[in-house]
Amino acid sequence: MEPVNLTQISKFFLLGFSEKPELQPLTFWVFLSMYLITVLGNLLIILAISSDSHLHTPMYFFLSNLSLVDIWLTSTTIPKMLVNIQTQNKVITYAGCITQSYFFILFAGLDIFLLTVMAYDRFVAICHPLHYTVIMNPWLCRLLVLICWIMSVLHSFLQCLMALGLSFCMDVEIPHFFCELNQLIKLACSDTILNNMAMYFAAVLLVGGPFAGILYSYSKIVSCIHGMSSAQGKYKAFSTCASHLSVVFLFYGTILGVYLSSAATHSSHSVATASVMYTVVTPMLNPFIYSLRNKDIKQALKTFFVKETTNWLVVLRLKMCPCLQSQTL
Repeated sequence: MEPVNLTQISKFFLLGFSEKPELQPLTFWVFLSMYLITVLGNLLIILAISSDSHLHTPMYFFLSNLSLVDIWLTSTTIPKMLVNIQTQNKVITYAGCITQSYFFILFAGLDIFLLTVMAYDRFVAICHPLHYTVIMNPWLCRLLVLICWIMSVLHSFLQCLMALGLSFCMDVEIPHFFCELNQLIKLACSDTILNNMAMYFAAVLLVGGPFAGILYSYSKIVSCIHGMSSAQGKYKAFSTCASHLSVVFLFYGTILGVYLSSAATHSSHSVATASVMYTVVTPMLNPFIYSLRNKDIKQALKTFFVKETTNWLVVLRLKMCPCLQSQTL
């Protein structure tokens, strides 16, 4: 099959999960529900943290950034998939595909880096509690988030810039629900050795490196907890890490599951199904993991809703009873 000039490629076809028409409505409503839960849950976390001054600490600052990134990550892929299902049109433009790949790599990388920074924050809080406020000062927290953004932007830009140099054959069907870079490279007719090398090098350096950093932080945390004499102190120290540790296991476990399933089955559709775990399910579960085990978050949400409900009732009362409004004036 002759490769087509890159300028002639104008669109790709996202095959999604199933081509059976009877399953499309079910897929649409399931993913719409998951997307709405993800956005609503993460927005509530952000609102709770921003509205409560007691939560203006490094740990919750990083958590609010993680929630925001999770909203963007799911918004990069799910809305386009829902539109394609609803319109029965699997087409995505070449520019749209590259753009989707860019933002997906960007926000997935940010997720990884923020989880690493959060592990470092827990390490300082437990192993150096007396110096915590000095070390994790607001300036350092903002700098760490900025570094996460810079590294993610540069990585995503480099990967997509290399993908722009590829030429494609006439078969432009992507067996996935979004334009994953790996699937895009497999469709290329030109030499992809540099793209594959860059992709695997980035996976080792930018996924394996942060994971090693997380493991190192928790090895120090476990050592510090083991050295504590008080059982209550041990429980309190561990409880501050439980939510973050759960998210780390969920995120990295699902990524590992995707690549293991890919190597075992060699089926692109099974990879697409497994990818749902870290692209949709993990961002959806993060707010539940952090809120259900966190009394501060639950109290902040309760206070926020009580305050907003009270304000709404006061405004409603004033609108219904103009006499009350004149008395208050």
